[in-house]
Amino acid sequence: MAVTQDRRHATHQVLNQVPPLAGYDVADDPALLGALRREGAGWAETELHELGVRAGAAETQEQARLANVSKPVLRTHDSRGYRIDEVEFHPSWHQLVNTAVSHGLHGAPWADPTAAAHVARAAKFMVWTQAEAGHGCPVSMTYACVPALRHSADLTARYEPLLTSASYDPGLRPPESKAGLLAGMAMTEKQGGSDVRANTTTAVPAGDGSYLLTGHKWFCSAPMCDLFLVLAQAREGLTCFLLPRVLPDGSRNAMYIQRLKDKLGNTSNASSEVEYDQALAWPVGELGRGVPTIINMVSATRLDCVLGSTAAIRQATVIAASYAGLRQTFGAPLIDHPAMTGVIADLTVESEAATTLAIRLAGAADRAARGDEAEAALLRIALPAAKYWICKRTPIITAEALECLGGNGYVEDYSPMPRLLRDSPLNSIWEGSGNVAALDVLRALTRAPASADALLAEIDLAAGEGRAAAASASLRELLKEAQGPDAQRLARRLAGQITVALQASLLARHAPAAIWDAFSSTRLGAAAGADSSAGPLGGPGAPFGSLPDGVDLAAIVARSAVTTG
Repeated sequence: MAVTQDRRHATHQVLNQVPPLAGYDVADDPALLGALRREGAGWAETELHELGVRAGAAETQEQARLANVSKPVLRTHDSRGYRIDEVEFHPSWHQLVNTAVSHGLHGAPWADPTAAAHVARAAKFMVWTQAEAGHGCPVSMTYACVPALRHSADLTARYEPLLTSASYDPGLRPPESKAGLLAGMAMTEKQGGSDVRANTTTAVPAGDGSYLLTGHKWFCSAPMCDLFLVLAQAREGLTCFLLPRVLPDGSRNAMYIQRLKDKLGNTSNASSEVEYDQALAWPVGELGRGVPTIINMVSATRLDCVLGSTAAIRQATVIAASYAGLRQTFGAPLIDHPAMTGVIADLTVESEAATTLAIRLAGAADRAARGDEAEAALLRIALPAAKYWICKRTPIITAEALECLGGNGYVEDYSPMPRLLRDSPLNSIWEGSGNVAALDVLRALTRAPASADALLAEIDLAAGEGRAAAASASLRELLKEAQGPDAQRLARRLAGQITVALQASLLARHAPAAIWDAFSSTRLGAAAGADSSAGPLGGPGAPFGSLPDGVDLAAIVARSAVTTG
């Protein structure tokens, strides 16, 4: 007979353990709210706070955890051997997507004539992806699909109302029988990667205006979606097509999911490899002009990469600040020790700079969609630059924030920090990795000459501030140099300097003095006349927490404080 031991005495008291950060309004972000109002979307604040409270709720955080630990599962066949190619998700995934869709994060601005609708959507996207980032993939691609689809009037009339519907309607059924649709994208092939002109998937006319696609895609994002924009080689050249999962007669299209990717992060979201065996699709835009057609989608998803990375920076910073405010060390709150105060303040400066620029770019996208050529020119060069720099900074910032929790930050069930760190490199890879984005900045200079003028006009709005003016002058010299024979070698430096100069201009005009003082004295580096080791652009860069004397650290740290309860 087994003997059990009943231990009723306590071995120790649990003291000084910080509770999970929950029950707060994620939208309680002064930089985000200030930018929202400046860009004309203050009317969306009520809904933004409603979404923020939901994003910060303990129930939502549990949904996020479950959606990530219960990874999507591919079922290629049913129990009787019939091919079905379905992806199963935990119910929490569907709850997260439903919230996003019901709040219009997937496409409301395209159906909404209200000014700054894209800005409002951008702010909501930033707030809600702090609940969980992975489900943002199909949401973002659906948002980005619409401007590409508008190259075809017939397809737009058939599908845009469903792509912008506020109804989430999962399941494989004919698209036009559903209450709402989600869209994915499939461009990359094994042999080409970012070089989509090396694609080998073929498209053969079916005789009724449709085409039959045969080939593969090495990355097909969100394969559970209803529709996909796909690149394939027609007789006229690389062409964009719209491919449905289910055909109008209810039969499955010949799109076969080979496997789901086993990824470092972004585990709640399914990424896949697919094959097409004469899959039916309709051309979108002019035959042979696939890249110019789908580039509209790429531009929108790049903006969401910036928004998503900015949201991750804010979330990591808030978690670190909250933990440091409650954790006691050596007789005082951790955040009150000068070394930690400096780190949290430095992270806050990064968050404010990223947020201010991200919403400014959303404003440019909104006005460009309404025909503003100057804003379109600014977006053409500033977006790939910001996509390069902000997404590239996110893993570094997230790792620093994780370290603020010490060993607790490295433990899966203690906080979302390990998940945030695993997710953090992804936006730098999506829609063009670092070199692709930086080289696109050079392409803007040669193919869209007005973009440089629009960029400098925006930066020069802060010309009265000495450090910002110095950054502008330095950027002008680099722009000239980047049009010479060493242009590609300078591409990354140029993308970074454009982004930081834009952030400097915006913060000089709009940020509290403490934020601007900290940013300008450490981020502008040699461009502001400082020692080249002062900031990340001038070499390896000083470590976080190296803000100079005289900066109001307490005022900066307060910008990352949130109220729970």
